[in-house]
Amino acid sequence: MNASPHRRTVLEERGNLVLVVDDAPDTLAMLIDTLEANGLTVLVARDGETALSLVGRIEPDAILLDAVMPGLDGFETCRRLKSGAGATPAPIIFMTGLTGPEHIVAGLSAGGVDYVTKPVNADELIARVAVHVSNARMMREARSALDAVGQPLMAVSTAGRVAWTSANALSMAASVLDGERAEVVAPSLLAWLKRSVATAVSAATPWQAPEGPLTITYIGRTTSGDVLVRLAADPVEDERRLGDHFGLTDREAEVLNWIVKGKSNRDIAEILAINPGTVNKHLEKILAKLGVENRTAAAVSAVRALGA
Repeated sequence: MNASPHRRTVLEERGNLVLVVDDAPDTLAMLIDTLEANGLTVLVARDGETALSLVGRIEPDAILLDAVMPGLDGFETCRRLKSGAGATPAPIIFMTGLTGPEHIVAGLSAGGVDYVTKPVNADELIARVAVHVSNARMMREARSALDAVGQPLMAVSTAGRVAWTSANALSMAASVLDGERAEVVAPSLLAWLKRSVATAVSAATPWQAPEGPLTITYIGRTTSGDVLVRLAADPVEDERRLGDHFGLTDREAEVLNWIVKGKSNRDIAEILAINPGTVNKHLEKILAKLGVENRTAAAVSAVRALGA
């Protein structure tokens, strides 16, 4: 079960960590030999509960998961690994002898990104791991960039399940999750999300948490169909900080804060119940005070100021 040498260089340079979850000693031995021969560091879990415990303490770059195991099977293990605000970002690749379409659908529906049938072909496995690790790395870097500029974001499926959150949104997200199902948002928030998706103008009215000064603003849909929202602990505080930082009037700070949230001038006019022309005049003054030429540059400057 030896893989092509050229794959080793690609993965070795990255120093990736792979968690293998399988209860079959022979399969484990082959997988460990193949992965280590290709420059990967390997961790092993012989059951789903151990895998959950390990991922709670470390962050693997990829997870190879057997679907059929005693106790907690691979499908349920995957669902738990991918549930809630603290879901692992690691891509999960199923490995199993189950080849029926229903099993493949079950694996992907549980949160897996790929499905490899046993006996595993070494070259195919390494190629798939390399692709998924690279994609996951790019996603993490993108989310880190959002964190760096102070953007607390959360993606939620239309069923209300949290797909992911940026790191600086984790603590905020915990306060809006259903108490009994920690991976699902509260019913009132889910109802608002569904209304926002159906609204022609992107969520003119943000969602206010029943308790605490948390506001959630609809941004749009991700390519996978999840609802993307921005969390803010206190929008009034954001506006005050923008006003103080840039010397803006209250209304100018309010307009700039909505620009940061991705709203068009027409959207802002509807939200604030003012004329679109008035929004344009405010924007002209904002650009002059910030010393920038367009709304995109203004949004970037504002995000940096809020993240400071």
